[in-house]
Amino acid sequence: MRICQVITRLIIGGAQENTVLTCRGLVERGHHVTLVAGPETGPEGSLWDAAGRSGAELVKLDSLRRAVRPALDWRALRDLAALFRDRRPDVVHTHSSKAGILARWAAHRAGVPVIVHTIHGMSFNRTQSAPVQALYRLLERRAARVSAALVTVADAMIEQSLAAGLAPRERFVTVRSGMETDVFSPDPAGRAALRRQWGIAPDEVVVGTVARLFENKGYDEIIAAMPAAVARAPRMKFVWVGDGKHRTRYERRLTQLGLRERVHLVGLVRPDEIPGYLRGFDLLVHASRWEGLPRAVVQALLTEVPAVSFDNDGAPEAVVPEETGILVPYGDTKGLAEGIVHLAEDAELRQRLGRQGRRRCLAEFDWRRMVEQLEALYVRLASDRAALQGSEATLRKQRGERRCRATGPDGG
Repeated sequence: MRICQVITRLIIGGAQENTVLTCRGLVERGHHVTLVAGPETGPEGSLWDAAGRSGAELVKLDSLRRAVRPALDWRALRDLAALFRDRRPDVVHTHSSKAGILARWAAHRAGVPVIVHTIHGMSFNRTQSAPVQALYRLLERRAARVSAALVTVADAMIEQSLAAGLAPRERFVTVRSGMETDVFSPDPAGRAALRRQWGIAPDEVVVGTVARLFENKGYDEIIAAMPAAVARAPRMKFVWVGDGKHRTRYERRLTQLGLRERVHLVGLVRPDEIPGYLRGFDLLVHASRWEGLPRAVVQALLTEVPAVSFDNDGAPEAVVPEETGILVPYGDTKGLAEGIVHLAEDAELRQRLGRQGRRRCLAEFDWRRMVEQLEALYVRLASDRAALQGSEATLRKQRGERRCRATGPDGG
């Protein structure tokens, strides 16, 4: 099949890693894959090199930008439609909100047979004003009309989409976000070396976070929970992996609270370095304000590191109480502190939850399983489309024959 994957930008992030792995797997399974994305901007890093290694044909579309710019967005719509007419893909599969809206309509205009969109996280969410949420909800409803299927990375996204009236339930399917499970595994020797490098004593507990230093990733909530957690578990240290535009703001706040020396800011790292850093953690805290499925939690669990997380969006599908970690009501910073302390003070519990979490995630989140499910979906949708076209052609032929019989051989 000729398959075109479209995403707004190839920064270092969960949706982008998911998309690059999808391209790689589809190429390995014999399909011709084109990956389209706009230029990345900001401090989040780039996945273009990884995309190049996937074997997919790469197209960087300058008009496709994350910010809303009506003139540029109109140009992106035309550029995408022209690209699809030229490439004639069997399937266009879109990711992220901007590319998802523009590329689906462009594919529809270009007559692409099968249009699929993945919801990695809702484009309208609690962090936005009511008018913005209403606008995105409307845009998503309209784009869903030309979508053969809507893929979600967590069941929670289906329920939220149905509540918003995006599309009928039968058009949704959950395909878990895939990870390279082979590279995420415990490594005691590597763990010890990394902790020495960080200056962590053997009896200290490392609370890790992997996320962009951005307001919606929950760092404000983590900082709010830290004083109470440290007061009860003074041998606690924090390691933050990631970078972003709010780094200076967070450093200033930590200094004001007298906690700056307890936090090691790793900064931006390559995706292939993440497994090594996770091995140095004792537990992971995830406090994102919205996220489809927290990939960092799954990756930590694959490394046998349990998690403390808010219970929003798809987090409960990875963080299962008494099995893989501790869930806290969304926004409850006191509960977040208590959860961190509970795991920090019980090494045996951390070990048990980590082992159980690894077994669960190996079964559910392998990237090869994700690719197999997506390929099967494309084939089914293409078959349904062909069957529908065949039925319509038969119906048109029957109508033509009836008209001929009605008029007779002499035209009377």
